[in-house]
Amino acid sequence: MSLKSRPSDHPNWPGHAKTGLLLVNLGTPDATDKASMRRYLKQFLSDRRVVEAPRLLWWLILNGIILNVRPAKSGAAYDKIWMQDSPDGSPLRHYTRLQAEKLAAKIGSREDLMIDWAMRYGKPSIEDQLDRLWQAGCNRIVVLPLYPQYAASTTATVNDELFKWALQKRWQPAVRTVPPWHDHPAYIEALATSFTEYYRGRDLPERLMVSFHGIPQRYFVEGDPYHCHCMKTARLLREKLDWPKDRFSVSFQSRFGREPWLQPYTDETLEALGAAGTGSLALMAPGFAADCLETLEELAMEGKQSFQEAGGGEFDYIPCLNDSAPGMRLIETLAAENLSGWAVL
Repeated sequence: MSLKSRPSDHPNWPGHAKTGLLLVNLGTPDATDKASMRRYLKQFLSDRRVVEAPRLLWWLILNGIILNVRPAKSGAAYDKIWMQDSPDGSPLRHYTRLQAEKLAAKIGSREDLMIDWAMRYGKPSIEDQLDRLWQAGCNRIVVLPLYPQYAASTTATVNDELFKWALQKRWQPAVRTVPPWHDHPAYIEALATSFTEYYRGRDLPERLMVSFHGIPQRYFVEGDPYHCHCMKTARLLREKLDWPKDRFSVSFQSRFGREPWLQPYTDETLEALGAAGTGSLALMAPGFAADCLETLEELAMEGKQSFQEAGGGEFDYIPCLNDSAPGMRLIETLAAENLSGWAVL
């Protein structure tokens, strides 16, 4: 290329400059068969931010035990929630796709802004979707991890993938990462609205319980702010609903392995509330932006069974925000704030 050539003649010139917005969620297997589950679990559990253990020891445990036992068990759990009539299959993929598509539909066809979605583990990958935005001319990219509360094993690992991708580029785009939104007024408003709309025209439950995904207690001790973010979300939601403290519970689910995780544990709390004769219980999972295995199978199915078998009464699982009107208003607000100066939503 001649030094006198115009910038637009450069082989890597992105063309008409655009801004890209990428929504990112945790991930999902392609299918529920053993091979698909093994591939997904290997990628997920090989992430050093997800499992902080000595590498050699963990490699032996993962490849010698877990990947030979867990795929079949996890596949059976996914079978319970798999959307057989949808090409997405996975509810998490389904709702994340809808969130991106509804946001894109709202802005309409534009030359200056593109919206897409990706999964940290599984497909579509962050790398592939970033390449897609870049090749379409996006020289400014905003990445929105769909995790309200920051954790190294969620938000940070999404950002890691963004930065790894950027390391491969000689000509890097400008990038922004959306900060945690655990206490954002629009988020608390969306959660409160989803609760009140669920019970519109119905009697309120005796107790309200919120369950967050857990992390090892050790991660919190070493500086992860996740527990603090969860507790603040729970407090703000309770205050927004004006809900009595003595009828409100916060717990942590999905522990894995033998070391202590954040407590109290959701399964034990549900059993205790059931044994105490709780007549009606509402359960929310505000740490998840879209319903998935941990909410639909672990909470709505297994949680209900544990609560009622212990002696509890009516059980209501309130769906995640998903692509609901309150949920989309939240995503639109976060997108608009973080696109500021680059694009108008």
